[in-house]
Amino acid sequence: MSKRRMILLKEEYIKGLLVEPNKLPKEITFKNDLETKQKLVKGYIECAYLQNDNDVVLIVNEEHKILGMEWNRDIGYDIIGGPFLIVGDDYENGDFKSLTEAQILKYKIKFGKESIERTNRKLNAIKIEIALNRNRIYENER
Repeated sequence: MSKRRMILLKEEYIKGLLVEPNKLPKEITFKNDLETKQKLVKGYIECAYLQNDNDVVLIVNEEHKILGMEWNRDIGYDIIGGPFLIVGDDYENGDFKSLTEAQILKYKIKFGKESIERTNRKLNAIKIEIALNRNRIYENER
């Protein structure tokens, strides 16, 4: 496929979900360019994928852990910090595409209130575990 044909297939604006810490996912339409994506995730972008789900991509801040961004959502194998986008995966053209209406509904539910509560419970459990380990270390040093 020629470069010209690929450029024509790229969506100039795409519809996705913006997921911010402790907030419900918000449907947004945004320009499908690097600068806009970086502005939305507040920094350099990186793609993350959900386990057993090849149709969407999470566009996250590449440095969310280094920057100490507020924890957002548990995605199973990691906890994402800072805002992130959920968009369709246009793997055939090596780009992103709009979510379908069915995907918007699915991911609004998947990253909804229960997801926020589950993530916060996991973060609290991690904090407790860290505190207990610190106490053990302190006791062993005495």
